[in-house]
Amino acid sequence: MRSPAPDPEVNQALGAEHGLTADEYAHVVRILGRTPSYTELGIFSVMWSEHCSYKSSKKWLKTLPTTAPWVIQGPGENAGVIDIGDGLAAVFKMESHNHPSYIEPYQGAATGVGGILRDIFTMGARPVANLNALRFGDPSDARTRYLISGVVAGIGGYGNCMGIPTVGGETEFHSAYNGNILVNAMTVGIAQADRIFYSRAAGLGYPVVYVGARTGRDGIHGATMASAEFSEETEEKRPTVQVGDPFTEKLLLEACLELMAGDAIVGIQDMGAAGLTCSSVEMADKGGLGMDMDLDAVPLRADAMSAYEIMLSESQERMLMVLKPGREDMARAVFEKWELEFAVVGTLTDTGRLVVRRGGDVAADIPVGPLVGEAPEYDRPWEAPPGPAPLPEGIGHLPAPPEEVLERLLASPDLASKRWIWEQYDSTVMADTVAGPGGDSAVVRVHGTAKALAITSDCTPRYCKAEPKTGGMQAVAEAWRNLTAVGAKPLALTDNLNFGNPERPPIMGQLVACIQGMTEACRALDFPVVSGNVSLYNETDGEAILPTPTIGGVGLLDDVSRRCGLALVGEGETLILIGSTEGHLGCSLFLREVHDLEAGPPPPIDLAAERATGDLVRGLIRDRLVTACHDISDGGLYVAVAEMAMAGGVGADLSAPEAVPLAAWLFGEDQGRYVVATNDPNAVLARATEAGIAATTIGRTGGNALTLGGQNAISLGKLRHANERWLPAYMAGVAEAG
Repeated sequence: MRSPAPDPEVNQALGAEHGLTADEYAHVVRILGRTPSYTELGIFSVMWSEHCSYKSSKKWLKTLPTTAPWVIQGPGENAGVIDIGDGLAAVFKMESHNHPSYIEPYQGAATGVGGILRDIFTMGARPVANLNALRFGDPSDARTRYLISGVVAGIGGYGNCMGIPTVGGETEFHSAYNGNILVNAMTVGIAQADRIFYSRAAGLGYPVVYVGARTGRDGIHGATMASAEFSEETEEKRPTVQVGDPFTEKLLLEACLELMAGDAIVGIQDMGAAGLTCSSVEMADKGGLGMDMDLDAVPLRADAMSAYEIMLSESQERMLMVLKPGREDMARAVFEKWELEFAVVGTLTDTGRLVVRRGGDVAADIPVGPLVGEAPEYDRPWEAPPGPAPLPEGIGHLPAPPEEVLERLLASPDLASKRWIWEQYDSTVMADTVAGPGGDSAVVRVHGTAKALAITSDCTPRYCKAEPKTGGMQAVAEAWRNLTAVGAKPLALTDNLNFGNPERPPIMGQLVACIQGMTEACRALDFPVVSGNVSLYNETDGEAILPTPTIGGVGLLDDVSRRCGLALVGEGETLILIGSTEGHLGCSLFLREVHDLEAGPPPPIDLAAERATGDLVRGLIRDRLVTACHDISDGGLYVAVAEMAMAGGVGADLSAPEAVPLAAWLFGEDQGRYVVATNDPNAVLARATEAGIAATTIGRTGGNALTLGGQNAISLGKLRHANERWLPAYMAGVAEAG
């Protein structure tokens, strides 16, 4: 075997190449009392990267509400855990793989799915559902079609091979993502509430064990790359993208769950960002212990790998465990049965130091406490975001008949059906998917019970750009509303905070204001944050993405038979609009798609009204007083009713009030509203009156078209053609699709 190449000379300039500032490098030297070795420099650089240390966001993340009586584990572990009753827990988290997916879309997206799956089963949960929140650039951008194709294939390829259903998500387009797409992956799993596994190392002298796939050179500097802006040299970063193997991960999942059925495991951590470095350091730090590691024992698939490369590799499908002494042979037998690597690579010590050896030489000797506890934490300067551009006078008119405007909106990239995407995902494998993609929330039965989890992913970046605090509130409220619309009680959320360069005060101001809005909404809605991820430096050549704090919400249906869908199911039913309507057109898709204008403030959020309205709607669904329910969001009321009609194949006739201009009533995006269909309108209206919630009869179902007062008819077939055609035509390269 060839010997590893000699290490380069370590100095401040090399530290800068690793993403460390001059002050950070000087602090590394102070901690060690000497110049770091090359391996030590690599370890500090990844542990102190934005991706791993949250050094720009920690101050603000601490303000988010994270507790509730049903929260078993909040932020700080591989995933959040909530109690769903009967001795069961839901385990879930969302993470980003934005930079890798732009550089190498198939592998970037695939390994994003693989990484979030490991976060879930390392807690002892069997994954039951995947979601993904995708943001691409303008469809006219030369790279967009290629990126969509690769990302969707990567998500489907990994999730389908794993046998985990992909049940929901969202896909949007905006030119702000031309140079930096977003791929946020979410997974939900089910575990026994008293059998949750954590990453804390414990037990002096206990063995540290490596399991899974072999280690190669793929993904080295992945965490550092994810903490930097893109530039003209982006393509050179292709080697930092990991390569996934879902078949190996499936074996790893089954082997880990099999071993978890016994009492061998003391602590477990997946090797995600920063690979062996992050997993070993975090386990040792949480346990207040040291760790001695012999890298000669690590299974390798590349020749002449150095200590630096082994510690920083982000090769996929790997785990690090602490086992009880004497359980090694039993654990080895489990992993060998599943044809996976198993190696004892270290021991827990009482030194408080991470000692790494390669070829008999000490490659790193670092005090764990300062490595973690003295990681930089910045209170970066921030500027309050400027107000949005004002709306021009008289902008709320209809430039064409309402049915033509509706058809145009439904054919626009953001509202067009994403069936072309979700049909490439297996959404029904495991046979517990009750409602898959296309509704307000996915619904997945808790196997063997009458319960079900409702799951959604939501954010409206254009609101966050115009008024970040309002946008942060709305993202949380929208997730809460989508869970409510299927009849589920919202329990908790995970987030993925995607922003540009936090070293620029206006961008930092977006992050701060969005978190402030999220915090207010979480408190008002009793909807805590239990896990999440921060992805910063999402910009290219100084052009930042829209601020995108994606919210993944999880709720519970105690009785899945009481789930409500959005599809209109019968003729002659009454449509009722629940919630107040002012006709707010600022920041709306109507303005953007019809008037080619991005201006005005986003709709205001009344959190007290949001909660009261949602509680009313859940009660109506629980008591079977409504046959369909849909929350009103992008595109406004007319789009919501059209989606209900297309889903059920039943038309409707609406009656518009005179108090609100027609364009504003049809396409305004006022928040906190739902459309319900019912056979008992008197009971629904009485319940709303009793609760002090605005509720108005707006029409009746029937026929095969949408009409307004019997006029302006447009057939469901025409609407469906417009809605379904755009994405397949675009991906096929049909010119008029763009």
